[in-house]
Amino acid sequence: MKRTFLLYLAVILLSGTAYCQDQYIFPFGSGPNKLFMKEIIQLTGKERPKICYLPTASGDSERGIIRWYELVNDLPVEPYVQGVWISSYRQKQTFEEVLLSMDAIVVGGGNTLNMIAIWKAQGIDKVLKKALEKGIVLAGGSAGSLCWFDNGTTDSRPIELSVVEGLGFLPYSHSPHYDGEEFRRPVYHENIKKGVFKAGYAMDNNAGIIFKNGKPFKVVSIDEKYNCYFVSLKDGEVVEEKLDHIILQ
Repeated sequence: MKRTFLLYLAVILLSGTAYCQDQYIFPFGSGPNKLFMKEIIQLTGKERPKICYLPTASGDSERGIIRWYELVNDLPVEPYVQGVWISSYRQKQTFEEVLLSMDAIVVGGGNTLNMIAIWKAQGIDKVLKKALEKGIVLAGGSAGSLCWFDNGTTDSRPIELSVVEGLGFLPYSHSPHYDGEEFRRPVYHENIKKGVFKAGYAMDNNAGIIFKNGKPFKVVSIDEKYNCYFVSLKDGEVVEEKLDHIILQ
């Protein structure tokens, strides 16, 4: 009797493990490139994954969509685009039906504040949470990296950088474009020092971090000069730790 119970318990535990999906989020400092796309493909575990580009932050920019198709043209993927400026006459599937059928979702750059607002209005924020829980790889640069974190600095409003709230899938603050614009670093540091932001991750334009189940798993860069940093507050002072990275080939 005891042996039968133990076998039954083992089956339940093994069954639960089999359906437990690792969750990957791959934010990078700026837009995607072929080396980053190859990492995304590998993370899906598929030979020819279905990857959807979300250009919400750029207002479904036609130029950005063309660049997306050019980027993946010679890569082993089935590329898709999901816009938000659509109508019932043009699209007969829900956002959820489209996005949850993908192996990876890549979010483009642009206005982070507007993108988050539109996602919430359309329920896409909840769909993306379901996608993560399902094991669909989430990725993106600039607005497409900032959106996954608790919060960060954005140029989505007039005059100066300001705070924007993300989806909170990664429990840290974030700054993209860390090497691209000289004013980003001091603003990010100031917000951490004031307690507006908790500790977080900053990324140069051509570097990124793959998070596995919410924790840093692999730091990557396309060149030695591009880096990622963990920025925190210690004894009242901001400390910036440069993270060891792998150069992608």
